[in-house]
Amino acid sequence: MSGIDAAWLAATEFLDYEHPAIRNFIAAKVGAGDTAKDKALKLYYAVRDGIRYDPYSSSMKREAMRASTTLLTGVAYCVPKALLYAACLRAVGIPARPGFADVRNHLSTEKLDRLMGTDIYAWHGYVSLLLDGKWVKATPAFNLEMCQRFGVPPLDFDGEHDSQMHPYNSSNQRHMEYVKQRGEFDDLPYDELVADMMRMYPQLVAVSEGKAGDFEHEAIARPAA
Repeated sequence: MSGIDAAWLAATEFLDYEHPAIRNFIAAKVGAGDTAKDKALKLYYAVRDGIRYDPYSSSMKREAMRASTTLLTGVAYCVPKALLYAACLRAVGIPARPGFADVRNHLSTEKLDRLMGTDIYAWHGYVSLLLDGKWVKATPAFNLEMCQRFGVPPLDFDGEHDSQMHPYNSSNQRHMEYVKQRGEFDDLPYDELVADMMRMYPQLVAVSEGKAGDFEHEAIARPAA
């Protein structure tokens, strides 16, 4: 591809798309005759709904962040899900970069509020991808079932327009808003992310390393007010 940085298509430590599990996942989701947009959309929904979102899976271990680990465990928070989607895109020849931003979250659970200690969620993950000569953003974080439990419209992606967090839920209440862009990268800026997470959310990280919590079912106990 003329004018395309090779880094946007490369396998990396965290976008390890040469792993057999990722290769098999892609082969099962896309067809040889699919266009680039077809592949991007099929892989978006496969990652969005095939990997369960859970903020309590926020392990800071290097191996936990790798795309292959996310696929094998089937559960992750927004950052590893974004890394998996970016890895899949690069594997099928679509330039992609993981991007990060800080967001203010108005939809949570009592337990998560307590562990976070703030409504600012740093390093929220999304993916920037190049389709038809245009960079667009996609966010495969919240799976359909979790959205239904929280009363949040699932975030769809059409391959032409940015797909980021809805500002309101289905009851027209505040959901998420972006407060700071951190940029887009060739690979996960692991050391910087981990330093911030350990400093800002030590209780959440401690819980995540112990694999405690069930975010989806907490939504039933505390529906959106």
